[in-house]
Amino acid sequence: MPASRHFAGRSVVRWGIIGCGDVTEVKSGPGFQKASGSQLVAVMRRRGDLAADFARRHGVARWYDDARALIDDPQVDAVYIATPPDSHADYALAAAASGKPAYVEKPMARNGAECDRMVRAFEDANLPLFVAYYRRRLPCFLKVEELLKSGAIGRLTGVTYRLAEPHHRKGGIWRTDPALAGAGHFLDVGSHALDLLDYLLGPLQDVAGTAANVASSYSVEDSVALSFRTGGGALGSMVWNFASAVSDDSMRLSGTDGEIMFTMFQSRPVRLENASGMQLFDLPYPPHVAQPLIQTVVDDLLGRGECPSTGVSARRTSRVMDRVLDGYYGGREDTFWSRPETWPGRRKG
Repeated sequence: MPASRHFAGRSVVRWGIIGCGDVTEVKSGPGFQKASGSQLVAVMRRRGDLAADFARRHGVARWYDDARALIDDPQVDAVYIATPPDSHADYALAAAASGKPAYVEKPMARNGAECDRMVRAFEDANLPLFVAYYRRRLPCFLKVEELLKSGAIGRLTGVTYRLAEPHHRKGGIWRTDPALAGAGHFLDVGSHALDLLDYLLGPLQDVAGTAANVASSYSVEDSVALSFRTGGGALGSMVWNFASAVSDDSMRLSGTDGEIMFTMFQSRPVRLENASGMQLFDLPYPPHVAQPLIQTVVDDLLGRGECPSTGVSARRTSRVMDRVLDGYYGGREDTFWSRPETWPGRRKG
């Protein structure tokens, strides 16, 4: 049934978390306790001692070392899946089969095919599915949306984005293991910028791009470049370089009458330049950055609002990334992570 009726007559959504690792310590976990109409009642981690420790430190009543037990807990109304992407689809499908809504960490899954399975399962069960692209509700990015809608830069004519980080120095970690992560750092952090543009500008069109491993010891890509067109006709280009000696994070939205500049991963002021001069809007990240989006999820489930980040919107972002990475992996509809020897883009030597 629709989310607005799923918890009809209820004032509280009781949450269970699958995967209470680092991401849940500050970024998201406390949001389920602090959001209005929300309670965190159970957590799960494969190592029971770590699950018990998290529950003790965060004041959570119950803990599990088995995901199925948490999903089947009658006191858990909805499930937050905070594991690496390789298990997102399986846990989400289990939640749907148990009649429970789910909120899934980003990226939604390892590829668009897994996203399709997830969306279809929740549609068949008539249940809501949400994804943790929390930038859609952070104050600084809502200010960008407001500036665009107000005409502060006139008609949008161009989008440019660059992210550079020296991640090649980290070597291989789980985020560069395609069986766990679905690709390299691009899927993990690139998804944020792509999803935010989907929110601000609408679905990206005419997407094209390429990926390469230029200088890193791991097998997945370390550099990505893409181009696109917005629904309004503006052209955009985006570049990610995870083998850079210097760091950079800059998004520019250019228009006929001005420009908006902001960062994706650092809490810095949004800058507007137009005929009125230069203005800075300092809207720092909240202590628990996912809490504003979590509040919209709770409000959606209780029938008093709507969450802007769903399985359908997140699937679009995954499909954009698939399109750009397709040539590197020789296709992304299958279990490409199990056949690295066939990847056309894999660096030799």
